[in-house]
Amino acid sequence: MHFDCVKSIESVYTGGCVAINKDESRIFTTCNEDIEVLDFGTSAKLAELKGDTEIITSFAVKPDGSHLVSASRSQLLTIWDLSTFKSVRSFKAHEAPVITMDIDQTSTLVATGSADSTVKVWDIDRGYCTHNFKGHGGLVTCVKFHPNKDDICLVSASDDGVIRVWSLSKGKCIATMESHVSVVRSIDFTQHDNGQFMVTAGRDKIINVWSWKRKALERTIPTYETMEAAGLLEIDSDIGLGTRYKNVIYGGGEKGIIRLWNMDSGEELFAQAKELNSKHAFVSILYLAQSQDLVAITNDENLLFYHTAKRLERVRQVVGYNEEVIDLAFVGPDQKHLAVATNTEQLRIYDTDNLNCELAYGHKDIILCLGVHKSCRILATGSKDNTAMVWMINMNASVNERVVCVATAVGHTKAVGAVCLAQGADCAFMLTGSEDRTVKMWDLGPLHHLFENPEQVSTKIKETGPAKLRSLYTFQAHDKDINSICVAPNDNIFATGSQDKTAKVWDVATGKPLGTLQGHRRGVWSVAFSPVDRVIATTSADRTIKMWSLSDFSCLKTFEGHTNSVLRSEFLTKGTQLMTTGSDGLIKLWNIKDAECVLTLDKHENKIWTLAKQHSEELVATGGADSVIRIWKDTTKEEIERLHKEDSRLLEQQQALDNFLVAKDYRNAIMLTLSLDQPHRLLNIFQDVISAAERRDGLDAETELDSDGRDAEQAIVGAHVVDDVIGSLAPDQLERLLGYVRNWNTNAKFARVAQAVLYCVLTKYTSQTILDLPSAKDLISAIQPYSERHFSRFDSLLTDSFIVDYTLHAMESFHPVGMETLTINADDDDDDDE
Repeated sequence: MHFDCVKSIESVYTGGCVAINKDESRIFTTCNEDIEVLDFGTSAKLAELKGDTEIITSFAVKPDGSHLVSASRSQLLTIWDLSTFKSVRSFKAHEAPVITMDIDQTSTLVATGSADSTVKVWDIDRGYCTHNFKGHGGLVTCVKFHPNKDDICLVSASDDGVIRVWSLSKGKCIATMESHVSVVRSIDFTQHDNGQFMVTAGRDKIINVWSWKRKALERTIPTYETMEAAGLLEIDSDIGLGTRYKNVIYGGGEKGIIRLWNMDSGEELFAQAKELNSKHAFVSILYLAQSQDLVAITNDENLLFYHTAKRLERVRQVVGYNEEVIDLAFVGPDQKHLAVATNTEQLRIYDTDNLNCELAYGHKDIILCLGVHKSCRILATGSKDNTAMVWMINMNASVNERVVCVATAVGHTKAVGAVCLAQGADCAFMLTGSEDRTVKMWDLGPLHHLFENPEQVSTKIKETGPAKLRSLYTFQAHDKDINSICVAPNDNIFATGSQDKTAKVWDVATGKPLGTLQGHRRGVWSVAFSPVDRVIATTSADRTIKMWSLSDFSCLKTFEGHTNSVLRSEFLTKGTQLMTTGSDGLIKLWNIKDAECVLTLDKHENKIWTLAKQHSEELVATGGADSVIRIWKDTTKEEIERLHKEDSRLLEQQQALDNFLVAKDYRNAIMLTLSLDQPHRLLNIFQDVISAAERRDGLDAETELDSDGRDAEQAIVGAHVVDDVIGSLAPDQLERLLGYVRNWNTNAKFARVAQAVLYCVLTKYTSQTILDLPSAKDLISAIQPYSERHFSRFDSLLTDSFIVDYTLHAMESFHPVGMETLTINADDDDDDDE
């Protein structure tokens, strides 16, 4: 078996600044000390701009989209190249953190407002300060360039409510505007008339309209809520009201809704309806002129997209931070959506294709567990607010009708930690287990008319409200908290797992106990029925998984392998395998027949609380305390096919290599050996070439020429064609070859070949080319000491060879006697010949 992580839902926004580039292709969000770059359409992470370990306080994107300027608590201003996602330069900007910044329309200047009460203007490309404005009496909370390019002015506001206008040509403050009595959070200008009017909004619950020419207040619009963001739509924008207005102001704040005003009259044109039970407030709003959308950033780290032409209907939602993922379930007819319970009272439904997320409000405290019907249209939730809820899911409905609460179950006295729905077609009942140690069975019969007519759910619930469920029976099931509850596929029995170290099996119809599963040494975290056999699996904090028989409730097998508590389990492959997750951050796949672990997946950084699978078992989802959801795909078939193709390709390449060697085609042989990453084969090729050259040199023959007419004796590695191949390698191939040389050089047996190849490399390439290799420093530091050792050895051998010369010279003193004997013998031989 083989599983690949095909998608991850991670934290992409943890509060702070958010920006979207002008062509609306990328979203930039603050994630702790880093900046995440997301694809606008899919919300997938494209890149991460690594910070300096300090929290990002502000950033802005050039209108031309080429660079991003960021500031952090370290007081550094960093300029990023968005084509490479690398830092271009960093420099200290202020004596205190930068709170706000803005870039002019020419993408040349960036203005920064700081907690040190100063405003500075910087040339982005050259990296120097062009202006330093002083005059504010408190923190600078907002800066904005005026759209008039002929006379560039900058407007800034501080927490004392004072607004100042700075002329860049004159280098001084030319106007002071005082009307706000609290922090000013937003500044914007009309664009069609070159900024003749300015709009400001603040936490004093008003929006002010100013005449730019007179630098005087034109109108004050009371909002009766703390304003965190305000701005102007494009002239004559369609806001879905039938009538078009010339200048429309948008704004939002503590109420968590967007409101629209007519700038010319101050009349409120439209206000959104507050979503049921939602508690968020807006901290910022971005206007996207190209798509005519408003993006509201909430204080609970979500991005809400509203379309202005559809009366501010929400068209999309991106969840920035998931906190701890407690439970998961695939929902929807095609199971392309994922229901998620986190450390919040919101039920989250993710679209796994584009990571768009629906938030459903209903519970008043953290949702602890999920249960889904086999149709995947009905979902149950249990919460810390002591209640359970039943939801109908239709992701094809309109925005506010996709996830509808149809019933509530009130009766437990403590948190509901386990919930399960009947698996029959009619979904007749719901089971809940609680920290009050009781199990309740709830009658879902009154909801059948809704289950059969899902298109009428929203209308009927609006008329009557969620139904109040009736409990059919209640009994104390365990001596401690109930962690898990699961119903058998036939709906006749159900099982519970508890902190009291036991799991129990019960009759659905009567609620009477049928058996107790005893054997775990610590609390039981989950129970799961096999889809095909009469067995049940339990996972425990004692680090084991046990398989039990439903016939006599005896333990059949015990699986050991996790190093910490085993938290969840699911049967796979028609009940022949079991997948488990644990507090050790591991996902394990077991063969039930032999209790052997056949696969371990390690992608999470903390305990994995939950595990969910599709009916087809094509996708499996896991989530845990690291706030990350991983979606895994069963790629066993694809992996087998890939391995077969890889084996075939390797066989073909090996045969080609053998053919090249037989034909002495060293050029292709060396290139193919490098691509196959076969250092020993390449060593043999070099040894054969050098040995052949030595045998050729040992023959007393005329100088041999290569096929191209070059002197073969001048070749470094035995043949000029080999030298040429070494001298024409790509950087990655050269780096790989030097890695081989490093390894060969450690063995005196292969040192001669290693030194010959190294000499060829140093001859063919410049030092700068070699130093530019990513691992050049490590390679050189590894090759140098062994090379020095080899040369020391060669020098010692050369010194020792002088003894042979001395011996031969000393033997010359015996020359007369020796030579006479040789001469006489030679003369006798000549006489015999005659």
